[in-house]
Amino acid sequence: MPRLLIGALALLTLPALWSPHVPGGRTSEEADRRFMALSTEFIHASLAMIPSNASAAGYHEHQDPATGHTIQLDAVLDDFSAAGFDTQRRFYREWRSRFAATPKQALGPQEAADWQLIDDQIALQLMEYERIQNTRHNPTVQVEAIGGALFLPLTQEYAPKETRIAHVLSRLEQVPRALEQAREILLDADPIFVKVAAEENDGNIDLVEHTIRQAIPDGSPLAARYDAAAPKAIEAFRAFNAWLSHDLAGRKTDRTWRLGKALYDEKFKYVLETSSTPEQAVADAEAELTRTRADMMQLALPLHAQWFPDHGDHASAAGEDRENVVLREVLQRISDDHPPRAALLESVGADLKGITQFIRDHRIVSLSPRDNLKVIPTPPFMRGTYSVAGFHSAPPLEPTAEAEYWVTPIDSAVPEAKAESKLREYNRWVLLWLTIHEALPGHYIQAEHANDIQPEARKLLRNLFGNGAYVEGWAEYIADVMVNAGFADRDPRFQISRKKIWLRAVANSILDVKLQTMGMSDQEALDLMEKRCFQTRAEAEGKLQRAKLSSAQLPTYFTGGRAWWTFRKRYEQKHGPDFDMLKFHDQALAFGPLPVPVVEQLMK
Repeated sequence: MPRLLIGALALLTLPALWSPHVPGGRTSEEADRRFMALSTEFIHASLAMIPSNASAAGYHEHQDPATGHTIQLDAVLDDFSAAGFDTQRRFYREWRSRFAATPKQALGPQEAADWQLIDDQIALQLMEYERIQNTRHNPTVQVEAIGGALFLPLTQEYAPKETRIAHVLSRLEQVPRALEQAREILLDADPIFVKVAAEENDGNIDLVEHTIRQAIPDGSPLAARYDAAAPKAIEAFRAFNAWLSHDLAGRKTDRTWRLGKALYDEKFKYVLETSSTPEQAVADAEAELTRTRADMMQLALPLHAQWFPDHGDHASAAGEDRENVVLREVLQRISDDHPPRAALLESVGADLKGITQFIRDHRIVSLSPRDNLKVIPTPPFMRGTYSVAGFHSAPPLEPTAEAEYWVTPIDSAVPEAKAESKLREYNRWVLLWLTIHEALPGHYIQAEHANDIQPEARKLLRNLFGNGAYVEGWAEYIADVMVNAGFADRDPRFQISRKKIWLRAVANSILDVKLQTMGMSDQEALDLMEKRCFQTRAEAEGKLQRAKLSSAQLPTYFTGGRAWWTFRKRYEQKHGPDFDMLKFHDQALAFGPLPVPVVEQLMK
């Protein structure tokens, strides 16, 4: 699954179309041209250095400036060696100096915003290579990179199928080398990283044994190449898993999955690109949690009286105790309405048609003319991170390629009780929200607008380095827009489910900051999610694992959603009766994912 900026955007007159590029003011046209040329060189060079990222971006060929040779990046697997990572560290150090020679203050508004995106991204990368060093302490980095490298060429159509499969097989042949490099560089790891890496590595084996094999046409000469490469790659994957459990897992270390306050505070600043502090995010989230529970209670009381007339309204209880009893009973009844475990993907796909029509009828936002969204099972090697769902946009350099809405099926080995817990969490009403968030009018529509930014260098930059709070905040904000517009016939079951999901976004901020910097225990985290936010045990356990695997990403939902609403309300007040919601959304999305306050400045 992580872009924005510029000057005034002309108002749209046709609801089905958008204008992807608007020229802003200029401080120095020569400085702007110099910066854009420099940023293009930087982006292409950084992608060529990590070929799996290049595939995701749709950057397939790179001319080596040293040799003049053209490199087919989709046929190359990443370099995981210590020397390779040191090269990457030096690369970012050198480029930071080069960009400093063209100061932000000398640039026009669009270029200045792009400059800041690059500077923050370089700062993040240097934090990683020099201090956090996940590549030396978290094996999921290598495991997920390999899985993505093998999977992506199968799903896009940048070349004929036989050519793309040949690229995959070339990468498959390099798997033993890459895993040996990973073993050499990894020093130690927290148990949660070892556990998830092994699970995702099993997904890589499944990818090789089934997905790649099935992609090879019958009678193709590529079958012989697969037969030679696959056993060696599978043996290497299995040996790596054995090494994870028998060697890496037993190494003593004083490191844990907790990032710690100093590093977290700095990362928070660069990821969210905000002047707010983690402590302020927690305070805001805790206040919002109380408000949202009160809103839910007002929606729940009529339903409770209808469904549980013999329970009274539990007036003998007070405060949060009463809220907990009433809300839990209502939410339990709502969660009875869920699809069978084998029909999760089909249920999600069926919701798309009605959502799409509602967006058109209510002029929420302009839809993409490309219609390239596909609902597919989450790739097995990514299910440790995407335990429920996710979105993978079309590559910015190939906007007509397939965009993917990943939905994670419930494995047949999952016990019935645990599967039921997940299905009750993702009941009919929550699945509607999920599709709104991940697909339409959430991430898919936002990404489609971003993939129309011009010039191409700016489009690539903002898609690669985009602001996470803009991205996740949009998906949260637009779900509330749909509620306010009357989606699902204003059914209170959907409205209360949406607020329950908002509680989850609010809790994300509290969890991330407190787990990473304040010593929050697993039980305290589970209690917050289950007792105050009404999440099922399965959902809470999955979120706890995710919070340990990542840092500074979970606050983007709450922080970003609030930023979008603050922007919207100020803009609406300024334009009064001339405010047009569809035009506002199209204009804001046309900038791509820059920090929301930057978009607001550029749209004045």
